Parts: sequence; C-alpha cells; structure tokens
Amino acid sequence: MKKILAIDDQQLVLLSLEKHLSDIGYTIKCASDGQSGLELFDSFKPDIVIVDINMDGMSGLEVIENIRQEKKSDVKILVMSGNTNEDTIVDGFDLGIDDYMKKPLSLNEISARIARIFGIKSKKKLDNSSKGQMLQRHCVGVVIPCYNEEKRILSKEFIDFTHSNLGYHLCFVNDGSTDNTLEVLKKLSEGREDNISVYNCVKNGGKGEAVRQGVLHLAKDSQLDYIGYLDADLSTDFKDFDDLVKTIESSKFKIVSGSRMSRMGANITKESARKIISKTINLIIRNILSMSFNDTQCGAKIMDKEIANEMFREKFITKWLFDVEIFMKMRKFYGREKAISYICEQPLKRWIHADGSKLSMKDSVKIVGQLAQIAYYYNFKVKSKVR
Repeated sequence: MKKILAIDDQQLVLLSLEKHLSDIGYTIKCASDGQSGLELFDSFKPDIVIVDINMDGMSGLEVIENIRQEKKSDVKILVMSGNTNEDTIVDGFDLGIDDYMKKPLSLNEISARIARIFGIKSKKKLDNSSKGQMLQRHCVGVVIPCYNEEKRILSKEFIDFTHSNLGYHLCFVNDGSTDNTLEVLKKLSEGREDNISVYNCVKNGGKGEAVRQGVLHLAKDSQLDYIGYLDADLSTDFKDFDDLVKTIESSKFKIVSGSRMSRMGANITKESARKIISKTINLIIRNILSMSFNDTQCGAKIMDKEIANEMFREKFITKWLFDVEIFMKMRKFYGREKAISYICEQPLKRWIHADGSKLSMKDSVKIVGQLAQIAYYYNFKVKSKVR
C-alpha cells in the first residue's frame, strides 16, 4: 500500500484530499505546516509528498529544499498550489519536484497524476463519487443570513455546491427566526460540518447585524483567504458568486460586488415597481457616496479577510443599508479615490427577485430616511482613517 504525505495549511484542502485518497486505497497522513510536515516525513517515510507553496511560516519551496538537500531524499514530490507564478514553478522544478499541479483542479486529476508516478493504470484509481469535485485556488467563507427561511432554503443546491467546490465554507446565520429555520439549518449542516456551519443569533438584529456576526465569526478561521456573503434565496446563483471570487483572486481589488445591471445576455428580473424604487434609491446613494456605483445593494459580495475584519468590526447604524455603509467605511478608511480603485462592481449574469421577499413598499420609504442618517453619521460624526 503506497504512502502519501500531504502538507498544506488549509484544513478544507487536507480533509478533502485525505478522504479521497484514503477511499481509493492509499495510506495518507497530513500536516498543516512545513515544520510538522518535515517531522512527519522522517517517521512516516512516504512514497510521495504533496505540498502547497504558499504556507504561513515555512514555505513549500523551503520544505522541498529541505527534503532534497538536507535529507538527501529522492522521494517523489508533487506541488499542489494556487500559485501560478512562472518563476515559482521553475524554482520548484530546479529543486527537483516531479510535478506541479495548479489549482483549481479536480480530485480525480490528482489521482491520475499520482497513479502515473506509481505506474498504476489511472482508471483503477478513479473514484466516481469524486467526479467533478474541485479543489479551489483559495479557501472562501460565505455568510448566508437567514430569518424565517424554513420554506425557502434550497438545501440541495447548497449541498451540491459544497460537494463540488472544495475550499468553500458556508456559514448560515440564523437571525433570531421565529419559525423552524434553525432546525432546518442544523439538519443541513449535519455530517457536513467542515463545509457547512450554523451560527445562531438568539435575537433578531436585522440582516446587517447577522452578516456582521457571521463575517467576524469566519474571520477567526485562519485558513480562509476571502469572506463574502450571499442571500439565502440564491437570487444570485453560485456560478455568478464564483465568478466574483475568480475576479478578486486575479486582481488587487479588496471588494468585488455583484451588480444587477440589465445588459445583453444577462437574466435580470425585478418587479416593475421595485425597479423604479431601486433606480431612485441608487441615485440618492450615488450622491451620498460621491462614487458612481450602479448597485451597492446587491446581496452578493466578496472581500479579502483583512478588509472584512475592518469593515465589519463596528456595528452598522441602519437595519437594511449596511451595504452602503461598507462603501462609506471604505471611503473614510482609504479616501475616495483609493476606495474607488479597491472596489470592483461586476455585473451578474443572472439575478431573480425571489417570492417571499421581506422588504415591503412601506419599508422602501423608510430607506430614504436611513440614507439621510448614513450621510449625516459618516460625513460629520465619523473621523476619516485615510491610509
């Protein structure tokens, strides 16, 4: 039985890799950092080492260098990393790696590459249950606020997504629901705790506070690179959300925000009355922000963990308009011009107004008053922290 040592500082990756390779007959042990990986290497004596490049503390290249030069080992080494920098890849091969696997990649592709090195026919080592399962380039936490959602939670869609997209962790925040939402969420996460968790707020604090609590909870998880949020009704679907993640991964943006702008090839539907109200509110918001964003209120956003910690540290002053407050906080923190350069507004391909929305026409009138409250608070009461 061939032995594999996997070294990666992201538990979501290690758990998926360990289960898959164990299921198809390999003996595998895992280490969450380079130093402990090298210690395990001596006692475990693996046939193959799979190592990530970008790890806290000792990097993957340092681990490889130690194995090759200090330990004088010719063990097979495979790199599995989201780092696609050409110089890094060349450095890896110069140090003596046998393969470089770029994330995202499927579990079955990993199996095939290992089988090739061992001289095993890959078809004997493929796992049909892992078909389509992808290890992502980065680990992403997604907050999904829920208030009385027991009849609208699309459990199958959430389960299917986490099964196929390894590296995502969904955190459902129960915002003091008075129906059976909490029980539905607990059942959804049962047996899937590594990928789906439930954070319970005993009292209803509104969507903004629910998202804030969820973000701060996820920010404690060191393996997560990005944190975002998404509506429970999936009015923005996972494919669009994943596109937001791909944009922030390949750019210097700190926030990528979905936008429900109507355009060719996009399926954007709203009730006609809501469309008129939205346009009016957006015009007011643009004037308050002094930034020309088309849709601050879309419930799909992704941001790097550092800025998520900063933007969600203090409570929001309004119940529904926390999205606007995030943009205002960015402006106060970085200054207007820099804030604009750090925020990307990305059009969605699909957005559907879901039945059962809790925002009434009467609430829309209250929004105007809350916008005035935001303008006064952030322009006159909060001091700028321009970096």
